[in-house]
Amino acid sequence: KNFFFLLPSREMTDRDFGPLSTSIVKGLNDKIYDKRKSAALEVERLVKQLAAADEKGKIMNLISVLRKEFVFATNTNSRKGGLIGLAATAIALGQHFERITEYLTELVPPVLSCFGDPDSRVRYYACEAMYNMAKVARGDVLQFFNRTFDGLSKLAADPDPSVKNGAELLDRLIKDIVTESQGFNIDSFVPLLAERVYAVNPHVRQFLVSWLTVLDSVPDICLLTHLPNFLNGLFKILSDPNGEIRRMCEGVLSEFLGEIKGQKKGETDYAAIVPILVAYCSSDDKLTKYTAIFWVNEFLALAKFQMLPFVADLLGAILPSLDGQVDAKIRELATSTNQNMSRLVNDAGDDALASFSLEPMLRVLTLQFMSKSIPTRIASLRWVLLLHRKLPDSIFEHIEEFSPALLKTLSDQNEKVVLLDLEVLSEISTPSADKSTPDRNRCATEFFDKFIVDLLQLFSTDESLLEVRGAFIVRHLCLLLNAERIYRALAGILLKEDDQEFASLMVQNLNTILLTSPELFGLRKQLKDLATPESRSLFAVLFQSWSHSPVATLSLCLLAQVYDHACDLLLRFGDLEVTVGFLVEVDKLIQLIESPIFTNLRLQLLEPHENPYLVKCLYGLLMLLPQSNAFNVLRARLQCVPPSEVVKSTTSIAIGAKNSKGLADIFPKLLQHFDRMQTLRSESSVQRHRAGAE
Repeated sequence: KNFFFLLPSREMTDRDFGPLSTSIVKGLNDKIYDKRKSAALEVERLVKQLAAADEKGKIMNLISVLRKEFVFATNTNSRKGGLIGLAATAIALGQHFERITEYLTELVPPVLSCFGDPDSRVRYYACEAMYNMAKVARGDVLQFFNRTFDGLSKLAADPDPSVKNGAELLDRLIKDIVTESQGFNIDSFVPLLAERVYAVNPHVRQFLVSWLTVLDSVPDICLLTHLPNFLNGLFKILSDPNGEIRRMCEGVLSEFLGEIKGQKKGETDYAAIVPILVAYCSSDDKLTKYTAIFWVNEFLALAKFQMLPFVADLLGAILPSLDGQVDAKIRELATSTNQNMSRLVNDAGDDALASFSLEPMLRVLTLQFMSKSIPTRIASLRWVLLLHRKLPDSIFEHIEEFSPALLKTLSDQNEKVVLLDLEVLSEISTPSADKSTPDRNRCATEFFDKFIVDLLQLFSTDESLLEVRGAFIVRHLCLLLNAERIYRALAGILLKEDDQEFASLMVQNLNTILLTSPELFGLRKQLKDLATPESRSLFAVLFQSWSHSPVATLSLCLLAQVYDHACDLLLRFGDLEVTVGFLVEVDKLIQLIESPIFTNLRLQLLEPHENPYLVKCLYGLLMLLPQSNAFNVLRARLQCVPPSEVVKSTTSIAIGAKNSKGLADIFPKLLQHFDRMQTLRSESSVQRHRAGAE
């Protein structure tokens, strides 16, 4: 802030300006530069005389007069004269004394105050005066460094070219002095730097970066220690539209990173630096984003497990850059960084992971599941897999928080994402082979049970998902987990399903998958043979649930080759309501009978006397069908059976040739259950029709 005083009147005597003479006063106030300069030379001679006579008091009075009566005057020419006079005083003192430290506190502050003068010529003369003082005082002038730097940072954006030129000359001199000085106080300077580094003017930014370059080059100045204080501002400068400024800033950041690499372990404050990098890993500016991610990637190699506390924030910033729409160079670097983070977590031991917080990680990953980027969603799911393998117990502590997101991801449009999501769900659902972790295994089992319930709920609310992806999901679950476990779980839940329409639709889908999918070959073989108590138990469980769909139940019996029971079941079809949907199901069954799945069934028709109930069952189906394409297909198949063999098969039925495969005891109960289910289906159908009519 400038303070202005009135110029003395002409009537004032020489004593009032002592020790300045009237001619000097008049010359310093003159509007002509040459006269002011001549007066300044007189001041210089006068100061030399006073210094030679050791008149320190008079010298201080002279400086005080120049300050109060000239530099702080309202008249512009007086201020110019005062500045020249102060500069001349400093030059004279410098020629007589080795050091002028005791005078600098009076000489320098008034000059610095003129850096903000409204008159451009005054600002220029202030730069010139400060230059002359600094040239004389050298290192002693650094006690005013902060004020000088602050003033120069503002003058760097001065609209007057001559002022800018003068400021640049002074700036170069101050840089030289700092470079050669042994006593530069970096600690007192950094707060000012941290404040000014957020300037947006390109000239000021260029000025700041140039100073950082100089300070960093001085061996005795440890600027790196203070890096967290101004790194944020540096990254802001890095996104400046001016190419030269960006190049300079990039060079400074590169130097800092190189110095960090050369530091000993424990010397770098990663905890202060990494959060700044996280913010710029999401920058819209390509160079800024690339540089921030590059630093992170380097830190992963340098700091190693010290980076674990920051992985959650880093993932939130870096995973979006895996998107195919992102610049190829950035995407490649982000991919490498993500892989390095994965390796870091994977290689971490229990001690390193002790400080690793899983909750923020899962929160970030859950958000990334909803990303528009397919690579980002895939990377997020891979992270969940990794975390489950490293910290299975901790995963189950937070399972309720992120499992809905995993379930929702099953509706993803991308097949690779759904496949990986199924892998994650399957791995979490799989109990450990290690019997020493009963709690973990219990949690896995509970998660599996809830997952199957939620999956069916998802299918019931999203019919398009069931139609488009239902078979895909079930097939791959059977591949990733145990197919029998999947079908037992689904059948158990569907058995209690109140929505008869959904249960019927779901059973039809599951039945088609069972009969046609290569992934369920082992399960089909189990059901065909019914050679063990477990397989017979599985048949009974499926039969009860399959009863939601009569045709699916019949196909299950045909698959299990319990043809006598299939005939008993088929005879009950006469009591059912034969709808278009029912006939469509029968039509599909005929097509399946003609498919490779039922090759064995068709071959058994070569020996109808050995399989009389099979022949009867197929004829029963033929009788159910109206004369249609399916009717013609099945009739053509039955016509391939020799008539004489058909007669023998009828005789076999008459004498009771049955093959119950160990189901004789339980099949009556299964039939009773089937009857009850059909009654429920009939009642449900009536209720739906009534609701539709209303």
